[in-house]
Amino acid sequence: MRNRLGSWLVGVFMGVWAHAGAMAALPSVAPKQVGPNSYYVQGLAALGNSENQNFISNAGFVVGPTGVLVIDALGSPAVAQRLLAEIRKVTDKPVTDVILTHYHADHVYGLQVFKDVGARIIAHDSGKLYLNSADAQTRLQASRQDMAPWVDDQTRLVFADEWLSQATTRTLAGLTVQIDPVGPAHTPDDLAVWVPSEKVLFSGDLIFNGRLPFVGKADSSHWIKSLEHLMTYDAAAVVPGHGKWSNDPRKDIGLVRDYLKFLRQSMGDAARDLVPFDEAYAETDWGEWTGVPMFKFANRMNAYNTYLLMEQEALKGQ
Repeated sequence: MRNRLGSWLVGVFMGVWAHAGAMAALPSVAPKQVGPNSYYVQGLAALGNSENQNFISNAGFVVGPTGVLVIDALGSPAVAQRLLAEIRKVTDKPVTDVILTHYHADHVYGLQVFKDVGARIIAHDSGKLYLNSADAQTRLQASRQDMAPWVDDQTRLVFADEWLSQATTRTLAGLTVQIDPVGPAHTPDDLAVWVPSEKVLFSGDLIFNGRLPFVGKADSSHWIKSLEHLMTYDAAAVVPGHGKWSNDPRKDIGLVRDYLKFLRQSMGDAARDLVPFDEAYAETDWGEWTGVPMFKFANRMNAYNTYLLMEQEALKGQ
């Protein structure tokens, strides 16, 4: 009996130790300051999984006179709770508002954490299309398996309290904030958030800084125009949806714009000339982009989706 008890205690201890070790290995969500009262946390350049709590995207927050404005909510309730704890280290003011730059899972699965503490959620009206789609439910079910226990049966999709379709200027947390619809680009519901008193622009996934973007089924033509629009802001800092913050917006925004232009030109020429995709991809000189992080993972998929898009655009132009 004593031996069994001893073994059980050892087992409990080892389990606790292993859990503590796993928690210690979790990526840091310590915020980086990018403005007088503006901060962001930088997600990993990796695929979301149970080991990283789906912490693969960025989120930002600005401490205002009357509260805290949060931009995006991260990829799981667990990592959102950790972000909330970090905010409380900076200020004891309440989180009053959350603006979503778009309704992709890695930016919204943590949303319920902020909703549960009383924050008001603001998003683009086109986000309803995703929330009401079968894809949203299918993705959530898959995430409950792939990212357990951080995404589980208690994880829910949260609808916004206010839906926007036009540019607007609001007072949120005592701050003057400009919310600018910039989609359809990366998604139909892209929003950019400009805080003029901070000279900080939160761009969402229009910008993947220091790595190739994920193009998906994006409207890359409008995405390019939106990036050129973002360059008109007098920003001292830009917080992208993924990657390190930028203190050289024209250079870093320009990199994404030029990559999208190259995709459209190379794949557009191939689609127009009826060159099969595999042949077109093999013949394209990708040299300028091969050294950019995530090239091996993202580029072929980006090129294929752009090839299909350019076929569709060519058909519409006939």
